[in-house]
Amino acid sequence: MKTQAAAAALMCCATIASAQNANGANNAERASFYLISRTAIGTMDTVIVERSSRTARELTGEFLDRARGGRLSYVATLAPNGSITRLVTRYFPSAADTAGAQSVFAIGGDSVIAQVGSAAPAHIPSASGAQAMVNPSIAFMEQAVLHALALGGVKQSFPLFIVGAPQPVPAIVTWVGSDSVRLEYAGASMHLAVSPTGRVLGGRMPARGLTIVRGPALDALVASRRDYSAPPGAPYTAEDVVVTTAAGLKLTGTMTIPRGAKSTLPAVVTITGSGPEDRDEESAALKGYRPFRELADTLGRRGIAVLRLDDRGVNGSDVGPRTVTSKDFADDIRAGVAYVRTRPEIDPARVALVGHSEGGMIAPMIAATDPKLRAIVLMAGNASPGREILRAQQVYAIDSMAHLTGAARESALAQSARATDSLAETTPWMKFFLEYDPSVVARQVKTPVLILQGATDHQVPASEAEKLAAAFRAGGNSRVTVRVFPQTNHLFVPDAAGGFDYGKLPSLHVRPEVLGTIADWLSEQFR
Repeated sequence: MKTQAAAAALMCCATIASAQNANGANNAERASFYLISRTAIGTMDTVIVERSSRTARELTGEFLDRARGGRLSYVATLAPNGSITRLVTRYFPSAADTAGAQSVFAIGGDSVIAQVGSAAPAHIPSASGAQAMVNPSIAFMEQAVLHALALGGVKQSFPLFIVGAPQPVPAIVTWVGSDSVRLEYAGASMHLAVSPTGRVLGGRMPARGLTIVRGPALDALVASRRDYSAPPGAPYTAEDVVVTTAAGLKLTGTMTIPRGAKSTLPAVVTITGSGPEDRDEESAALKGYRPFRELADTLGRRGIAVLRLDDRGVNGSDVGPRTVTSKDFADDIRAGVAYVRTRPEIDPARVALVGHSEGGMIAPMIAATDPKLRAIVLMAGNASPGREILRAQQVYAIDSMAHLTGAARESALAQSARATDSLAETTPWMKFFLEYDPSVVARQVKTPVLILQGATDHQVPASEAEKLAAAFRAGGNSRVTVRVFPQTNHLFVPDAAGGFDYGKLPSLHVRPEVLGTIADWLSEQFR
């Protein structure tokens, strides 16, 4: 789903600020980094804020983990080849903690000498030439790039000692052109925009749905508001609306209404995927992808009204608590359905849902409690619990992107699983997603269902479509239709390979045959 292995992100560029030290001997480059997650729930979904300062001999800084509330500072001693020979970290679990827990690591030879707190120094097996890494620090990712740059060549591989990991993992740095680098380690693949001197200017981690932003570029993500008006000459109007949920939250959106109707109209409420997205399902991580605007235009020309809502914290929608899960988002859509049924132009008996990704998981939740819904359309919805979906994503990333094998592969998979469990401990959304079994609710739904799937989708495997259909049918629902589109990825755009690097695709427009299938099927259900 887009929450975990999301659509590609934005390459952001910013100038590097430099400041002269008081003694004038060295220039310290100072940088601000932001790690924006499509899985966390919040206004900008910024989960890591980092400040760093570097000289030729030292890298210092700290980052705040907004998801967990902790703060970590670091001081790294740098060798001429960009490697780290000594690292001191101090972790502050809360704002009230001013002392912090200190750890010191001496990296050299084939071992690391670690002293954690007041404990005796411990020797950790490593590998010759290992580079230190503090996850998820962007400054340390940059240091890995600088180390590779010093080693020379288009592609460099070296062991990576990740603080907290039991053993080093292989890291691969590959230059893709003069201004782009791919950094791979521990099953993760980062696509980084870099300066000629190897400074990270921005980037993305497609498989984990993360965007890297440097400095002032963060403001660009929220600087402008989209134009949601109807295109010139459209046979429908577009009206800005505000929907109030049962919890009292205000959600902004757009309702498109066909012109010249002689009777009340059928209507669709769309449900976005995970992470903060606007009413078009566009996000800061994937600019230009606006599937629900395209769908509203298609349906509007077929005489079907559409309500599209901004997610919590997007545009004018209220943020709400950070403890929300998909169940809360289902309540938001229930409020949208209730609003649509109050409109005089709409036939309250002819209302349907169209959900994509997480939205495809949410729609059946609503249909199970609202038998008056006329139909639901699920675009890349999952049938298996989230833990199985994430496992499939991790296997694909490690096998097809990182190309790990043997012990390194198993270690990377285990590390990914531990990271997932760790996130679930502090993020209610993730905990719910991992444990929720959509097939249980599917068996309760009697509403007609259209299940759409891309054959090259590696976020929600194509096999989930038939598995989901079987769950609906097992509950006695015989009105289930499945369509799988060849050479189509999770975004329902043309993609023969179906990888996670969506930003490099030639088109982010939904396949016309997908939009046509939805319009034809809904028109039949609304008759």
